[in-house]
Formats: sequence, structure tokens, C-alpha cells
Amino acid sequence: MALFSKPTARALAILDLLTSNPQEAFGLTEITRKLGLNKATCHAILTTMAHYGFLVQDQRSKAYRLGPNIVAAGNAAFALFPVLEYARPELETLAQKLGMGCGAAGRSGRNLVLLAHYGNSNPMLSPYQLGMRLPFMAPLGASFIAWSPAKQLEQWLEAGQHQLGKDLDEQLDQKLRISVIAIRARGFEVTLKTEAEETLFDNLTQLRGTWDIDALEQVTGQYQKSLLQSHYHLDRIDPGTRYPVCNITVPVFGYDQLPELMFSTGTITRDLSGQEILDIAEQLKAAA
Repeated sequence: MALFSKPTARALAILDLLTSNPQEAFGLTEITRKLGLNKATCHAILTTMAHYGFLVQDQRSKAYRLGPNIVAAGNAAFALFPVLEYARPELETLAQKLGMGCGAAGRSGRNLVLLAHYGNSNPMLSPYQLGMRLPFMAPLGASFIAWSPAKQLEQWLEAGQHQLGKDLDEQLDQKLRISVIAIRARGFEVTLKTEAEETLFDNLTQLRGTWDIDALEQVTGQYQKSLLQSHYHLDRIDPGTRYPVCNITVPVFGYDQLPELMFSTGTITRDLSGQEILDIAEQLKAAA
């Protein structure tokens, strides 16, 4: 089993809370309540992080917010994805033109991470906050897998199976493989709205008041399991048919010709025709 440091996890949970709510400041009591931390332990972590400039404490309210030293860390991380800066004008323009949200996601270990979003999604109201993580396992993250080596496809399927708690039946296994093949063949991924998405939205909305990291993992894990049992991927597109689309996603390739990021549309409020899907996908590809 990999080594796990609880003190480090507590510090990271605090950073996770503050980076996901950058316009807000939180007092000691509020942070301990939201994260379920011991008050004395939390105070020691906050004091240390403020001492080194990663947090700033307001002298009047005593609330904490992100400090100047975190800027350097953020800029260093952002520099690893220069395509985000280049694509920002295109994605902002596309979001405005389509009347939809546009976003970018990357992968970090076992997770998919929301790195940026533009358009009509209000970051103060939406439960989908920057830094939000989803499990990188079947069926999530198929745009990454479609251009990855075969070994990674098998690992992705096995991870989804393990999370489900039982073997994938032959029909589901084959359907996932067909979806991956279809994504690579046409160059983009299309997912459909499901009850799983509605449940995720409701659960994340409720968790905005607590920001319990363990609860977040449980909610997103349940979302992944529910998607495995849903009609999630749109494999065949008829230009004249309308579909309840959740996301349209295109890969962004790095120097090694493997997907580095994903650009996608979201917050789609009406059914889209197959032709509209094809047109939006081409515009996303142009931004990528």
C-alpha cells in the first residue's frame, strides 16, 4: 500500500477549499466545520501556512484567504499548460457565440481535474468549481484513452470495473471499447445527459456548504459507477436527429502526440441536432 500522510492531507484539504473559492475568506471555525478538522490542528496548519506566505489572515475578521506565495506555485503549474493561455480567447469567444460554457480539463494521476472554464457558468453559483476532480476510469476520460496505448485502455477498463465492485459484463465491456474506437475515428467525444449527472449536480450543490473531501470522493465515485450503467456515450451521429447532449469534448495533443488536455462544451440547455454537434466539435478542434 502507498504511504499516506494525514497531516499533509489536512493541509491540502485547506488549500483545496481556498483555491476552489478564491473570492472568499474563511475563519478558523468555518474551516474546521467545513473540513471536519480538529480546531487546534487546523489552527496550527493555518498559522504555519500564513507564516510562509501561502495564506493571508485579515487582521480584523481573522479570516484566511490565499496568499502571495501561492501565486508562484499557480504560475508554475499553469506554465505546464501554455495551450490554456493561447486558447483562452478562442474558448471565451466560442462560449459567447454558442451560449454554452466551455472548459478545459487535465489528468493528474487517478483523477481528471477541471482547470479552466469560460462562458455562462457562474463560478460563484455552479457546484462545478475549478480544481474539481473526477475519477479517471471508465467511462470518464475516454478522450484521453482513445489516443493512448492499448495497455492504458485495459487499465482504464479495469479501474472502472474495480470501482463498480464486480466484473464488467461482456456487453458493457464491448460497448466501452466501441465508444473509444468511435471517439478516435471521428476525433471527438459526445456524452449524453443522464440521471447520474442530475444526481451529481444536486449532491455537489449540497456539499458546497461543507466541502468534505471524503464526501466529494464518495459522490464523484458514485457518479462514475452510475454512468457505467447508463447510456452515456453517443457513438453514432445522425445529422438530422436531435440528442440530449451533456458534453462535446476534443483532445488537445502534446509534443508526444498524446492528449495533454481536453476542451469541452457544457451547460447545454437544449437538445442539439447531429449537425450542430458536428459543427461545435469542429469549432472546438480549431481552438485546440
